[in-house]
Amino acid sequence: MAAGCAMALCTAVSAPSAADGGTTAAKPTIVLVHGAFADASSWNGVAERLERRGYTVMAPANPLRGLYSDATYIASVLDSIKGPIVLAGHSYGGAVISTAAAGNPKVKSLVYVSALMPDVGESGMSLGARFPSELGTATKSVPYRAGGGVSGTDLYVKRDKVHPVFAACLPEGQANLLGVTQRPAATTAFSEKARVAAWKTIPSWALVGRQDRTITPDQERFEAKRAHSHTVEINSCHVALIARPDAVSDLVLQAARAAESARPTLAGTGSTHDTQAEAALTGIAAASLIAGAGAVLLGRRLRRRAH
Repeated sequence: MAAGCAMALCTAVSAPSAADGGTTAAKPTIVLVHGAFADASSWNGVAERLERRGYTVMAPANPLRGLYSDATYIASVLDSIKGPIVLAGHSYGGAVISTAAAGNPKVKSLVYVSALMPDVGESGMSLGARFPSELGTATKSVPYRAGGGVSGTDLYVKRDKVHPVFAACLPEGQANLLGVTQRPAATTAFSEKARVAAWKTIPSWALVGRQDRTITPDQERFEAKRAHSHTVEINSCHVALIARPDAVSDLVLQAARAAESARPTLAGTGSTHDTQAEAALTGIAAASLIAGAGAVLLGRRLRRRAH
């Protein structure tokens, strides 16, 4: 009986973790938001690497019509996602995610890639005035009209400035194609002041491109330090997500793993130790029952021999 009890106890305590009602935390969905003068395809290299690691990735189109309307749209995309989210933004996309993530408990980590990280009351323009870059003289303004009598002004990067200012770390031919396919941003994307700053309450990671001429490395360092971001610096121009997808995806993975480890393991009833103890007691009771049945049978045999 003692041997049976000991075996049952060992078996119960060493049972697989799945038996105690615990489940492995689900991987977060990673949402990648592009910046001005670009589209979602700029994340292709990063998205491919993240999906190979088993993550669900979304790269929605950023409307580039204004900080408030863009953030509202991205927030609606986040609302459609079940479970935890890691939200990454490149360039102007950083300002968008800082607003879109505010008040959303599903967003566990923010990642800023050569990005704007405005505080409340700041705009892309005010940060650019504080940290001037070559982008200030590299854009041109073009009026636009939309339905309902809406009109405004779009900003484009001048074609001869795309390679030296925006994408110097890419081959010239590839940079020129970015100029051909660029999506303009309305001036309101940079002039509207942030009303919230999600990086104040959500853990953040930041990448600084040392050769960035669109947003100066000094601005990126200042923003990251202010936000207490986990920061890495690499040799790259503004489009590190295209030129250095390995480095960018590694940073996003850091944020994703942190989001996973921050989520408590779901349990059935009671703690892991409580469940193990209950399993052990159940095993002992079963062993005792078996041993008792064996004792009864042995007693019957002995009585038959005596007769």
